[in-house]
Amino acid sequence: MVCLCWQRRGREKIDRQAIAVAMSVAMASPQPLLLRHLAKVAITFGIFLLLSPVSITSADDDISHHGSAPKSPSCDNTLRLVKVKIWVDGAESSVLGGLTARFGGSLPTEAKDGARFPAVFTNPSNCCSNSSSKLSGFIALSIRGDCDFMTKAEFAESGGAAGLLVINDGEELLEMSCREDHVSNITIPIVMISKSGGGAIEKFMTSSKKVELLLYSPNRPIVDFSVVFLWLMAVGTIVCASLWSEFTGSKKNDERYNELSPKESSNAGTVQDDAEDEVVDISAKSAIVFVISASTFLVLLYLFMSSWFVWLLIVLFCIGGIEGMHSCIVALILRKWRNSGDKKVNLPLLGEISVLSIVVLLFCLVFSIVWAAKRKESYSWVGQDILGVCLMITILQLARLPNIKVATVLLCCAFIYDIFWVFLSPLIFHDSVMIAVARGDNSGGESIPMLLRVPRTFDPWGGYDMIGFGDILFPGLLVSFAFRYDKANKKGVLNGYFLWLTIGYGFGLFFTYLGLYLMDGHGQPALLYLVPCTLGFAVILGAARRELKHLWNYGEESSQSKENAAEA
Repeated sequence: MVCLCWQRRGREKIDRQAIAVAMSVAMASPQPLLLRHLAKVAITFGIFLLLSPVSITSADDDISHHGSAPKSPSCDNTLRLVKVKIWVDGAESSVLGGLTARFGGSLPTEAKDGARFPAVFTNPSNCCSNSSSKLSGFIALSIRGDCDFMTKAEFAESGGAAGLLVINDGEELLEMSCREDHVSNITIPIVMISKSGGGAIEKFMTSSKKVELLLYSPNRPIVDFSVVFLWLMAVGTIVCASLWSEFTGSKKNDERYNELSPKESSNAGTVQDDAEDEVVDISAKSAIVFVISASTFLVLLYLFMSSWFVWLLIVLFCIGGIEGMHSCIVALILRKWRNSGDKKVNLPLLGEISVLSIVVLLFCLVFSIVWAAKRKESYSWVGQDILGVCLMITILQLARLPNIKVATVLLCCAFIYDIFWVFLSPLIFHDSVMIAVARGDNSGGESIPMLLRVPRTFDPWGGYDMIGFGDILFPGLLVSFAFRYDKANKKGVLNGYFLWLTIGYGFGLFFTYLGLYLMDGHGQPALLYLVPCTLGFAVILGAARRELKHLWNYGEESSQSKENAAEA
């Protein structure tokens, strides 16, 4: 499907620098042509899938910010996550998560400051009328439904309950608000827990065991180390991908290019054709096709998300990750030991292949399989991030923006796409489609792997901070173009564009996390901040330097002149 979005361009669209870089990649990765093409097909097909969920979000904060009633001026408590510690027959058991209401009393921030109370279910279970069960000195448990949350809280408090736990009919934690134009005078804490959490408590209580509960709400750090680490990873990936050909290339490759000419080497045409086949130029028309295709796929993911669907994405991610990791490792090894790829063997169907390539491929294959098998372990994020970074570096070597005109079309389309599916899709689907897909709703406990994620180490709630691949790849294409433009036009660090767009990307990520904090952890469309800080800054800087026209049509003049020369 990505083949529709990214069309291959002929020799006239690849300048001398691009050919040299592509030759460097081909020489640095001595694998048979069949394997290269198969891997590229897998990566190209996977790019479309990898870029669909692109918004930044925070995992494990499963909060729906659309309550069943609007807030009133006297009902504006800050929503806080709650820990519900459980004791069964005096022995500490487990801890559940919950969410406070917009009304009601506050909870201590430390467990040592809280008090344990026995638990009891209200009768009737919906707590929509006076309970026949004794509530005084107990934490009451009620199921959701049949009446509003304030009614439940009023009956629980009138019965003398020390607090009220409302058991939701799903796994999400719903915002509980007051009735419209109603002044709240509830003083006991009101907390919602998930359906599975309520089921766990009920299981203990139906076994004639004494269940005690302690409620407290730890403070969360304003900035966790994970955000800083994720910021460094995202910026570092773009910088590394932009400089990759410079870092892994060699003077030998440039000399080899200079030696290639039709009369000096009969293989020159073949090498150039292979180089052209390695590079994908993004066209302006393809950006519109991408938005339509990606939106369709995103809706399909949302409507038909299941464990097998996520497994398909995991397999595609592993295939792309193996190729990306293989390409990166081989290039780094050959940079240090240039002759290590000379030893080759002939394999059936595959032909001649270097021993180095086989060994690295086997290592990458094992690495990917181990990650897939251990993907639910607490340390699996390390393997996922390694595979993801290698894949993105490889993609940014294969896919390129030819000029600012194409960059404007692509990034503006992605800008609209990201905002619509995060903020506007609830108007149609009653849920944020992008965030629902990123959370892995209805996926049987599986989560999509197209994210860089880092655990929140200092957050008492744990969870992960995440960034989608698209939030790195889309701006990364523009930053990589800026580096190539600066090099081709012999611009310095300060009077070029690469440094300033990299700084702009860093500030864009900072504004994204600031928005994430100000919106209580609600998922953010990162491109809302990244596009103005990269593309917007590039346009303004180019206009100020009177180079915008050259940036806008870069490469088209030379291509046209080559076509005219060929016709002549």
